[in-house]
Amino acid sequence: MTADELRSTILRHLEYSVGKDLAHATLRDIRVALSLAVRDRIVQPWFTSTRRTYAGRAKRVYYLSMEFLIGRLLEDAIVNLGLLEAAGAAIAGLGHDFARVLADEPDAALGNGGLGRLAACFLDSLATLAVPAMGYGIRYEHGLFQQHFEDGAQVEEPEEWLRQAHVWEFERPEAAFRIGFGGEVREEGARALWTPDDAVVAQAHDTPVTGWQGRWTNTLRLWGAQAVRGFDLARFNRGDYAGAAAGEALARTISRVLYPDDSNGQGRELRLRQEYFFTAASLRDILRRFRSEYGDNLAELPRRAAIQLNDTHPAIAGAELVRLLVDEEGLAFEPAVELARGCLGYTNHTLMPEALERWDEGLLGRLLPRHLQLIERIDEWHARAHPGRRVAIRAHGGVGMGELAFIMAHRVNGVSALHTGLMKETVFAELHRLHPDRIVNETNGVTPRRWLVSANPGLSALISEAIGSGWEDDLERLAGLEARTREPAFLDAFAAAKRANKAAVASWIALTHGLAVDPAAMFDVQIKRIHEYKRQHLNILETVALWQAMRDAPGAGWTPRVKIFAGKAAPGYVMAKAIIRLVNDVARVINADRVTGDLLKVIYPANYNVTMAELLVPAADLSEQISTAGTEASGTGNMKFALNGALTIGTFDGANIEIAERVGAENFFRFGMTAAEVAARRALPGHAGAAIAASPPLARALAAIEAGVFSPGEPDRHHGVTRNLREHDYFLVGSDFDAYWQAQRRIDAAFRDPGTWMRRAALNTARTGWFSSDRTIRGYMADVWGVAPLG
Repeated sequence: MTADELRSTILRHLEYSVGKDLAHATLRDIRVALSLAVRDRIVQPWFTSTRRTYAGRAKRVYYLSMEFLIGRLLEDAIVNLGLLEAAGAAIAGLGHDFARVLADEPDAALGNGGLGRLAACFLDSLATLAVPAMGYGIRYEHGLFQQHFEDGAQVEEPEEWLRQAHVWEFERPEAAFRIGFGGEVREEGARALWTPDDAVVAQAHDTPVTGWQGRWTNTLRLWGAQAVRGFDLARFNRGDYAGAAAGEALARTISRVLYPDDSNGQGRELRLRQEYFFTAASLRDILRRFRSEYGDNLAELPRRAAIQLNDTHPAIAGAELVRLLVDEEGLAFEPAVELARGCLGYTNHTLMPEALERWDEGLLGRLLPRHLQLIERIDEWHARAHPGRRVAIRAHGGVGMGELAFIMAHRVNGVSALHTGLMKETVFAELHRLHPDRIVNETNGVTPRRWLVSANPGLSALISEAIGSGWEDDLERLAGLEARTREPAFLDAFAAAKRANKAAVASWIALTHGLAVDPAAMFDVQIKRIHEYKRQHLNILETVALWQAMRDAPGAGWTPRVKIFAGKAAPGYVMAKAIIRLVNDVARVINADRVTGDLLKVIYPANYNVTMAELLVPAADLSEQISTAGTEASGTGNMKFALNGALTIGTFDGANIEIAERVGAENFFRFGMTAAEVAARRALPGHAGAAIAASPPLARALAAIEAGVFSPGEPDRHHGVTRNLREHDYFLVGSDFDAYWQAQRRIDAAFRDPGTWMRRAALNTARTGWFSSDRTIRGYMADVWGVAPLG
């Protein structure tokens, strides 16, 4: 498509879809018209892909996830369709700045962290590989939340991404399902009749997801909740205006917010409602589609539908699919269980038992009474098959969704080699003993189309110049760069691309924070969900200790650093929010210090999202992957940074191990205990206090925080954080501190040799092609789903 052809289509949409002429069009109007013009180029391949799937009677993949962190879609679609130059020229020809038009699009607020971003990468790869697939989730009106800071503390406001029409989606009124809750169950012969006393309607909204070069297009179907009976005119006419809309408002609550605060009973009930709502709607939709092709031949279901559960949020699928097959399709219980197991796969994302969802039996029985009955039968069926087992789905008044997902899945996968091994030894040790062939590993990956082609066009152009095109959907071709890393001219060009990205971030920091940072300084970045196990507090404690050392000897030849933190804490997670406030308080003091002003800056931009990551990742020199060993399942941020030429400081946790193996130990700054050493250290009484006593830099940093150096007038503001570190320190910040400090000083020395540093950075890019989500999806296709591409 030429620029002139695209410009004509934009003008047509501006006039007939937006209702404006060019002279009066706003920036938003131009962006919407461009989006619709690009969307037009996706629709026909979308139809073609769907027709080919039906014609080939192909097995489909259905990916159920509470999150799809898809970010902005306009540039992604333009890049995948090969329209970047044409779109830029078309918009310039209309008198508008292309970059500003792209930046006008709000991020889709459909996720929070790595779980949702992984799901989005998988959708991209499934389409690129021409695998018939559909993603299923919730159309959150207000996302997680919009974050801002008041006196350093996180404040949550609703995301308003749907205040404007979402131009990429198509509402499907014909795809709507009534989803029930509560009520009672009556036995009618061999069958049970569940009569809910409450219900909402799940309404489908479809977004096409196109792969590289537009060769195949799949669907992301998101469910919005609506009232069965909307506006109550009789109550309105009686003057009860609020009551007239109450039912509609209550139903919409289900799809308003991602991860509502579950520190209270109402929040926990809403979370369970959300999980059942989207899972039940998705399964009904899957069965509807299956029956349209294969009629009553339900024995074919496992050969036609691969249903992947992304973590335990959709784990109720095991019971719901059995319910549909038994209560609505008339199958006997055990054949229904076997059919359901043949369809379901489960991806585990955590090694922490407290993160494996466990619902109170009373709540689950009140909200989903038939499902509690079926879960009991599934548990009994499994117990009969495995006498003497030492694990159960129902235990101690709770229902374990991890155990349910494992038992009801034919494959269970971890997301890194370490994580998969530890699953077998810890959270699922007994189930692995009973089912030794069920657990497989599928190490995570990231899509290079989003995280290199779109996010880092300067480096992408250099790669294509060095090894040619084609690497975008065959990322292991990056290995061809390794020979070039010995050439000074290539390394100069690599350094220039990094320098340009850092200059862009420096300009953004100046604009958003009013703070001048030097692009020549080391950009040291930790951007991810805020959690104690990810140890942002280890990072900020080392920052305080570094600042103190710099003040002691400002002329000692320090390596200048810009420390960048970003991420959100769950609204009810008190300690994570306390860590955020500590980081902001430390930043305020350090950034105002004239002694260290040229040596150290700390930045914490609010409201981290995909778009911010696309800015920060390409500019990073150092990637902070410092979770306590044995806690991070995989990580994907670590892959994005390495792919974009950042060196990693990391523990041997999650996929860090595989990254270090591939880039070489000399290009990865490892520190800290192993998972086995972590377990041993936790068992030592008094380990927290002993670690502080043994580390003068840590003790001094903690003393400064407790003395109110960073919170003048309120010295006890951060005592919750420091008390935890002194008395408990479950995530072993103190025990790993000295090793972290020493690794950071090795990094200082290495960065002072820019030529060697840049070659190590380039080798990270050259050696991380294996971490493509295309490779991960091929693994699922072979090991879990049994599907083949149609491309």
